Formats: sequence, C-alpha cells, structure tokens
Amino acid sequence: MSTLSKVNELNALRSKIMEGGGEAKIKKLHDEGRLTARERIEKFLDENSFVEMGLFVRHRSTDFNMSQKETPADGVVTGYGTVEGRLVYVYSQDATVLGGSVGEMHAKKIINLYDQALKMGAPIVAFLDSSGVRLQESVDALDGYGSLFVKQTMASGVIPQITVVMGDCIGGAAFNTGLSDFTFMVSKKGRLFVNSPNTIEGPESKKANFESIGSATMHSEKSGLVHFQYDDELECINNVRKLVSYLPSNNLEEAPYYNVTDDLNRVDSVLNSIVPDDLNAAFDIKTVICALADDREFMEVKAKYAKNLVTGFLRLNGTTVGILANQSLENEGLLDIDASKKGAEFINFCDAFNIPIVSITDAGGFKASLEEEQRGIVKYVSKLIYAFTNATVPKVNIIVRKAFGTAYIAMNSKHIGADMVFAWPSAQISVMNPEGAVNIMYADELKAASDPAALRAEKVKEFSEMQSSPYTVASRGYIDDIIEPAATRKRVIAALEMLYSKREERPAKKHGSL
Repeated sequence: MSTLSKVNELNALRSKIMEGGGEAKIKKLHDEGRLTARERIEKFLDENSFVEMGLFVRHRSTDFNMSQKETPADGVVTGYGTVEGRLVYVYSQDATVLGGSVGEMHAKKIINLYDQALKMGAPIVAFLDSSGVRLQESVDALDGYGSLFVKQTMASGVIPQITVVMGDCIGGAAFNTGLSDFTFMVSKKGRLFVNSPNTIEGPESKKANFESIGSATMHSEKSGLVHFQYDDELECINNVRKLVSYLPSNNLEEAPYYNVTDDLNRVDSVLNSIVPDDLNAAFDIKTVICALADDREFMEVKAKYAKNLVTGFLRLNGTTVGILANQSLENEGLLDIDASKKGAEFINFCDAFNIPIVSITDAGGFKASLEEEQRGIVKYVSKLIYAFTNATVPKVNIIVRKAFGTAYIAMNSKHIGADMVFAWPSAQISVMNPEGAVNIMYADELKAASDPAALRAEKVKEFSEMQSSPYTVASRGYIDDIIEPAATRKRVIAALEMLYSKREERPAKKHGSL
C-alpha cells in the first residue's frame, strides 16, 4: 500500500471516529438544542487552537459482547488549546457513545490529560455528559474512577479545575464536580445526582424526583455544589472562558494582568450616601462592589446560594481580586452555616492561587435558630475564621456599617490577621448593637426612668460615641484608617499595591485539621 493510500486510510478513520455515535445521534442532540462533545470544545477554545490527544483509544473489554461494540475515542474527547492565548487542557464526554459512560480507557484518557496539565501547570476544564460508570466493565471502570479521583486530589490547589455539567452527571461521575474548584451547569438538560429518585425510600420518596435531587436550580440554591447556572450552552461556555480569564494558570503564577482603562483614582460620590441612617435598613452591597471594580465588572460566584454573603472576582488596577461582602438585603446579612461554608471555600481557593482578598463588612451577628445550632453553626463559622486566618495572601477589610461581636471578628478583622482595615465614618464596631447593649447595661435604670425612651436614646448615643465609634476603635489600632466612602477604590488599590510583595511565614506543619 502506498504512502498516499495510508494517508487516505488515516483520514477516513479519523473522520469516522470524529463522528462519535453517528449522524442520527448527533441530530438528536441538535434537535434538543444541545452541542456535541467536539462542538463544546470548539466553542470554548480559541479558534483552531484545539489539538486532540488519544483520538484512537478504544475500550479493550470483551465481556457482554463489548468486543462487537465500537466506542469512538472511547466516549471522551481529550486535548489542549488556548483561551485568550493561554494554554488550557480540556476533555468533553460524548453522550452519543454509550451515553458517555466511563470505562477503563475512557478514564485513562482523562488521567493522562491530568498528567500533562500538572506537568505544564495549566488549568483543566471538563465538559461532563455521562450516564455514569460503564456497567460492562465493572471493577475496571471503578478503578478508572478511583484513579481519576486521585488525580483531581493531587491537582487541587495546584491547577484550577473547572467542571461544566452539560447533560447527565450521574453516580460516581458526580464526584468529579465535588472535587473540582468551580462547577457550571446548564438548566435545561443538566442533571447531577448520586442516587436516582427511585432508590430513595421512606417519607422523602414522594418528594424525590429529578428536579428535586439533580437540577441545576437545586444545586445552585440549596446544595451549593453549582457555582454558575445558565440556561443556554453557549452562554455557559462563554462564561467559562470569562472565569478562566480571572484565574492564574497554576499556584506558582499570578493571574493574568489586563490593561486598565478605568481611572485608578475614580471617586464614586454615590457611596457617600449609600448607607441608610437607620442601622437596620438594608442596602445593596453589590453597588459598593461594582464601584470598586475596574470598569465596574464583577463576576459573582455562587450568586444563588447563601445570598447573605456575596463572593466573586473583580479586577483592581488590572489584577484579579477575590471579594467577600455581607449582603444586608438577604437575611439582614447575618452569618449562617451556608454563608460560612461558601466564604471559607472561596477564601481557600483564593489563598491557594495567590489571589488577594478584599472583604466588605456589614455583619450584625449570626442567624439565630434552632436548626442552625443543631446543624453546627459553631463548626462552620469556625471554618470561616480559620480560612481568613490561615490565608497568607494580601487581605484588606472595609467596614462600611455594622461590625458586631464575633461576626465582626470572623469577617477578616485586624484581630485575625487582616493586613489593612479601613472603616467608613458610618461604621459601628462593638461587642453588640448599641441598642442591645444599652438594654442590658441599663435594664434597671430604664425600668425606673420616667421617660425610658429619652434615657435609652441618651445612653445609645453615649455608647456609640464611647465604644462603637470607628474613631474609638481606630484609636486602639484596630483600624488603619477611616476613609471617605467615595474614595474607597483608590485606597484599596493603593493598599494592594503596597502588599504586593507580602511574605508571611507560618509554623511548619503537614496541613491544618479543621
């Protein structure tokens, strides 16, 4: 056979493999408004940048007539390319090939991709669309899962890992999302669960359906497993690209720098009047966040989960910053279990990848309920405190209003290691709300007073001036400066520039145990 004939044979075989499960199955996907595994990669990466690896890999199982079944690329497309010119590794499960099920060689392709990504120090993005473990391959398939879990564990904190649930992500496949840093999910066809609804017994069985246990909405709002939810695949893919643009390629590099078109010294006068006079009145903290950000662009993470704490990425002076802020519009901004889990996970990611942290404090305390106590609020707030304290990246805190009790300490206060703490003139920092403190301290006097309201107002004013005033707290060195709200952006940028070369040594240990 001539060389030309062999080339033609190669091209024909390559074309056949790239058709996956065939035209009929591809058409079915398109009719459902879904993309194929390869189309997802093409839309995600820079044009013509994808280089496939392992195209000719196929299963080697002979049980259950598997030797007679074709599995083009063994149901997963693997390779690398670029996003805005930066190297990214990617794999995309092919639902047209045995439902994208994970078998021995399917898993090995992904594992080999992880090996390459770790060597090169580049992010890995997974488009998940799998019916789960390949039953015909039994323990060999389970070994593939286990080996992949090991790779994900080894990669954690070394390279960013992003999973994108485009279809089914069932059984063991679901743990790929739990072991990743960020999970995206499409609403219409995405399903993510370990146990099928028909396996759930007892009183809860009547409530169990695919919507209640595996929908994007459930995981975005209740489980907190999904960080970003979108209805459309293209919109989802574009936002994966956007997230990648905020992240460093690995834990030894900095996040990409973008030219600044926004004024570093921009002053937002709206911030001077955004805090209500009424201590208990709510306002949207996202207005403050966007006022800080370059070009007012903010990519919120877990926007639908634990809304009382806002987390996400923005750029300040062209560099990525992670931000956490109490949101008084939701549950008065009180800290609770879900908010503490959300905050601790986000802080840990930022610290692992050298992303500076800015916090905005408006914390009046903790959510008080029997359920919170029984679920262990003490433990989860402790994890938030630990995450802030343990982080060695530059840490800046801005106290805009309420900062009471241990909730104030937990929100990146100077007491647990914040490098720079600013306060607005509207800030009140104390062991508790001035009104609550006065009601306790002057309980007897208030009962005996001829005009309790007047006495209470007098004592509240006295307590505020003596104990909770930002000037009083600053006099003790717990606040570095009291600033004009409108000038917050330039002050935070200046602080982060000063902290750029921060180095902080910690006691030698294998790792923390909290």
